Amino acid sequence: MLLDDRDKAIIRELQRDGTLSADDLAARVHLSRNACWRRMKALEEHGVLRKRVALADPVALNVALSVMISVRTSRHSGEWADQFRKAILGIPEIVAAYRTAGDIDYILHARIPDVSAYDRLYKKLIERVDMVDVSASFVMEEIKSSTELPLEFLP
Repeated sequence: MLLDDRDKAIIRELQRDGTLSADDLAARVHLSRNACWRRMKALEEHGVLRKRVALADPVALNVALSVMISVRTSRHSGEWADQFRKAILGIPEIVAAYRTAGDIDYILHARIPDVSAYDRLYKKLIERVDMVDVSASFVMEEIKSSTELPLEFLP
């Protein structure tokens, strides 16, 4: 799907506020309500817009501590990867997981209330899957965190 400037504007506005009404969105992107709605539906049908969510405040939910967990493994089989994937998907404190290139095999992002919660998370993780090394970096300051994806790379 080729995206024009109006599509990009719709995406930009919805990334900032997914609760906008069709009327408000249309006004912001300078389209009629129906034209805006048709474009939005097309973006959804083509998978450009996957879903709309509410962003919760981690402090209000008592998970203010953000932890980046580095995982190294000596096993790179499909069986191990499936076991690891199932373990990660079954731990709600882990909010993101990435397989990476380089010295670290996986980087996990967890949201928890405190260091003792990390200890429980660590124990849960090592009980479920065999790993060579697990290390954590506790986030001291969140300088930038955004759910908005950059649009300047679109053709």
